[in-house]
Amino acid sequence: QVQLVESGGGLVQTGGSLRLSCVPSGRTFTTYSMGWFRQTPGKEREFVSAITWTRGITFYTDSVKGRFTISRDNAKNTVYLQMNSLSPEDTGVYYCARRSRALGIATQASEYDDWGQGTQVTVSS
Repeated sequence: QVQLVESGGGLVQTGGSLRLSCVPSGRTFTTYSMGWFRQTPGKEREFVSAITWTRGITFYTDSVKGRFTISRDNAKNTVYLQMNSLSPEDTGVYYCARRSRALGIATQASEYDDWGQGTQVTVSS
């Protein structure tokens, strides 16, 4: 069993920054990649970014390229999402996800195996 705990969400003005953190615990030795998704009411969970655990290969959805940076600290067993130049369109609940079923990065929520409880990010205009 793997638990994921996110932190770092909050309220920020347009143009501001936030850094999200996600700490997996439990049987994490089969982690192949970690991802961040976001969701707003009435919409499906949307892929934001992902990183492979061993080599640190990253991938971003087009709307956050150049503004968001995903990283991981293997020593601390933590994955981060640095979010800069935030806009109201970035508002949502952000979820951390772990993929252990296969190698590689996936952008579909159904391809991930474990999820955190989510952290709210609100960007005011």
